[in-house]
Amino acid sequence: MNPIYLQSFGESEEAKKHFLTAYDYQTKGNLKLASMHYRKSIAAKPTAEAWTFLGWSYSLAGRLDRAIEFCKHAIETDPTLGNPYNDIGVYLLQQKKHKEALSWFELAKTAPRYEVPVYPYYNAGSCLEILGHIELARLEYEQAIQIQPNYPPANLALKRIYIRYN
Repeated sequence: MNPIYLQSFGESEEAKKHFLTAYDYQTKGNLKLASMHYRKSIAAKPTAEAWTFLGWSYSLAGRLDRAIEFCKHAIETDPTLGNPYNDIGVYLLQQKKHKEALSWFELAKTAPRYEVPVYPYYNAGSCLEILGHIELARLEYEQAIQIQPNYPPANLALKRIYIRYN
């Protein structure tokens, strides 16, 4: 767990404790207990992180509409966190709503607080590639590699584009 996610809990040790417990359950595949502890964290102190991770646990259970709803709560709680914007885009991609997903990736790119800013560029590239906008996809993958040169998915995607389309 990256410490950046714990900063917004401030002095609320109860919220932090439940968040970390939830994350531990989630990494072990127990989504029911993870969800319960994310909710307890939110009850103690609502944070964008807890809402986002609650959404993530619901997405892993295949409940994408509910996951999107929780990410929107995260954005209402703290619009500076980039994760929920990107996550909504990913969930929309999974629902084959490619054009709708793109706008969420764009919002994620501009979020001031984002631990892994490579994700929305890579995800936008994937979305654009699916839509057949190969040149735009290439630009997104190249931007992702500028942000994080050793990001394997972007490197592979870019190689795939070069091999397939050049």
